[in-house]
Amino acid sequence: MSDTNSGVKLPKGYMPSSDEEFMNSKQLEYFRRKLNDWKDDILRESAETLHNLQEDNLREPDIADRASSETDWSVELRTRDRQRKLVSKIDSALRRIEEGEYGYCEVTGEPISLRRLDARPIATMTIEAQEAHERAEKVHRDD
Repeated sequence: MSDTNSGVKLPKGYMPSSDEEFMNSKQLEYFRRKLNDWKDDILRESAETLHNLQEDNLREPDIADRASSETDWSVELRTRDRQRKLVSKIDSALRRIEEGEYGYCEVTGEPISLRRLDARPIATMTIEAQEAHERAEKVHRDD
């Protein structure tokens, strides 16, 4: 995991537990590292994509091969755009850690479950609040 300057040492194999105080310094450090590692992976993949795009100049003589290559790159660029948006959400989560707001639902203020945060560390709502939000969104779309 990425090295941080928080000064908090995590035991090898540490996993947040509901037996601990919610969002204690170890849990915050665990999620900070998890988010930074995820961001680093995305940025590394993006750099590789850019490098490959610069090297592969799409000069296939066959028009079908060229079309296939252009389609592949179009899909890759859309994926990278989604990942760019994901990096923004990761940065927001890291900011919430620094501001002491991480792990709490932005709608209810209730703690978000550790299992949910471990699976989706950028979560901003409890599962219940997220489901209510999605139901309300669906109602508005159906109007």
